[in-house]
Amino acid sequence: MNVYDWDKTIYDGDSSIDFYKHCLKKYPSISKYWPRQMRAMSQYKRRKITKTEMKTVFYEYFQSIPNIGQEVQIFWDENEHKIKSWYYDQKRDDDLIISASPDFLLRPMMNKLGIALIASDVNPLSGENMQENCYGPEKVRRMKLEYDINEMEEFYSDSYSDDPLAQFAQKSYLVKGDERLPW
Repeated sequence: MNVYDWDKTIYDGDSSIDFYKHCLKKYPSISKYWPRQMRAMSQYKRRKITKTEMKTVFYEYFQSIPNIGQEVQIFWDENEHKIKSWYYDQKRDDDLIISASPDFLLRPMMNKLGIALIASDVNPLSGENMQENCYGPEKVRRMKLEYDINEMEEFYSDSYSDDPLAQFAQKSYLVKGDERLPW
């Protein structure tokens, strides 16, 4: 099995931020969340709150998106082209995406690609993280719950924050744009 981070790895950008921008264009009233979002990001940078807490505040805007499931589908119709071509060239049926982005946001694209997903469990109606954000060491914990982590042949990520997971792969690659460099 090959395992991939999603954002900035095989998706050219950050899908959570791109989805936010998509929603902001259609629902400019979600700008009312900016003060709380900015405060939460500042608190996170000062280590006053966790990444999970910061993301829960950031995702509160989901409450103001009518039929968010339909909006996710529209988003992917417009953004599927941002999946990097090199991924399609090496895609396998047993691939696994493991991402800090919300599961409900990525799930439609994973279903279309026919591959497995582990992602952050976020309530699409409230924005609440239902468990720890799927980031760093949490990716290892979550993968071990569902898979034999020792069967990971190759791992790809754009960030050294994924080093805990990269250590379990037979081969790991750091992704910079379309370039894949040995970890």
